[in-house]
Amino acid sequence: MKQDISFDPVEGVSVAIIPDNEALTPDGQPLWQVYLLNHNDFPLQNVIVNANGYGQQPDGEKVRTSTLRYVFEEVPPRTAVPVEPIDPALFHLNNQYWVSYYHGPQIFDKKFIFVPDSIVADNFTHIALLDQLGVLHS
Repeated sequence: MKQDISFDPVEGVSVAIIPDNEALTPDGQPLWQVYLLNHNDFPLQNVIVNANGYGQQPDGEKVRTSTLRYVFEEVPPRTAVPVEPIDPALFHLNNQYWVSYYHGPQIFDKKFIFVPDSIVADNFTHIALLDQLGVLHS
């Protein structure tokens, strides 16, 4: 039963979105990449990342993107793995990354939600695992 499941907090796992200044769109804007970061001293096993976006268009129309699922058998300790590229045209939506993984026999999961218009240069921080600037959600 649900009450028998231990829901321990997720620690040492985060999601980052960074601009790739070497890869540009046709209008000269940087492409962006989403990364899953494991800051722990142990690997994450059987990782699933569900990615989707939802919110409203500027005209008020509700919108929901497709849900994409990514699977990683293992994310080694102290590493960052690319999850997906993200189009800046989606930055006005809630961009959600629901991460589930195993550490030993225990399952962990957490939703990382980048709220509308939070993926901007004003929110950049140095991301040590990538040695780059980007928006970090822990």
